[in-house]
Amino acid sequence: MAAAAMAEQESARNGARNRGGVQRVEGKLRASVEKGDYYEAHQMYRTLFFRYMAQSKHAEARELMCSGALLFFSHGQQNSAADLSMLVLESLEKAEVEVVEELLGEMEWTRVPLVWVSFAESLAKLFSLMDPNSPERVAFVSRALKWSSGGSGKLGHPRLHQLLARTLWKEQNYCESRYHFLHSSDGEGCANMLVEYSTARGFRSEVDMFVAQAVLQFLCLKNKSSASVVFTTYTRKHPSIESGPPFVQPLLNFLWFLLLAVDGGKLTVFTVLCEQYQPSLRRDPMYNEYLDRIGQLFFGVPPKQTSSYGGLLELPTALAPGNLLSSLMGSSEQEGEDSQDDSSPIELD
Repeated sequence: MAAAAMAEQESARNGARNRGGVQRVEGKLRASVEKGDYYEAHQMYRTLFFRYMAQSKHAEARELMCSGALLFFSHGQQNSAADLSMLVLESLEKAEVEVVEELLGEMEWTRVPLVWVSFAESLAKLFSLMDPNSPERVAFVSRALKWSSGGSGKLGHPRLHQLLARTLWKEQNYCESRYHFLHSSDGEGCANMLVEYSTARGFRSEVDMFVAQAVLQFLCLKNKSSASVVFTTYTRKHPSIESGPPFVQPLLNFLWFLLLAVDGGKLTVFTVLCEQYQPSLRRDPMYNEYLDRIGQLFFGVPPKQTSSYGGLLELPTALAPGNLLSSLMGSSEQEGEDSQDDSSPIELD
């Protein structure tokens, strides 16, 4: 017991010394940046990063690069800031932070330990400060999501997706925000964004199509809860939708009945529903593709022998590892895993 206590005290003292050292170095680098010696400071940050990494001081390296990136962002030095942001990710990757079993398994993101949430929020903060049109931002978000997946094959952790979605929403980048909301399981946030998207960019005659796409895709991801939340929130808050159900728009009534049918799981109900609402479903050729997948997931419909998904829908450029729709539709063998889904939202400009 005494030996363990002494070891713990020594570790604490070492940690305090390390933090003090980082703070002293950071102070000198900050002074260089404040004087406008950007190149020199940037190179010194990089030198210290590799020195810390060689000594397996991953936390110190990560802390220094994060503060340095924020400092460069505050001085409008996008390239240097983006470079240090990538080094933050490198420190996480090489430190082999355990994110698969303990942090990413089947837990809800609200149960993720605070230390990981802190990482996610730091990464999202760096992302938010990057030039939205820079190639560095594309590389950063793709690499951050890959790290957050912990090698699970999924496209990133829901908490990180949620933070990214909020940033993109603020930037009025509704298309990519929508993609991240789909993978965040934040149905309410997604609905609120879609209300704004529809009112800002859409036609009144297509208010139902904005939510239809989201509901069907959440169901394709086997996320009934978020599908229901996004539908309820959107129809309640959209200024052009009268209270219901029933609704004036037939497509909204179809979605309402579909969510009820999914809970019941009766194939005959699903089949009749799809037949009766074909006029509404023909408004977008993708609806029947989504419904084929929903039929497989919730009603025991056998998969088609051939697929006509083609390249109709793809992930946002920053994330695309291939055909999004194929990955969304063709993953039944993964038994309900969060198949990668996106669809470019309806562009009505």
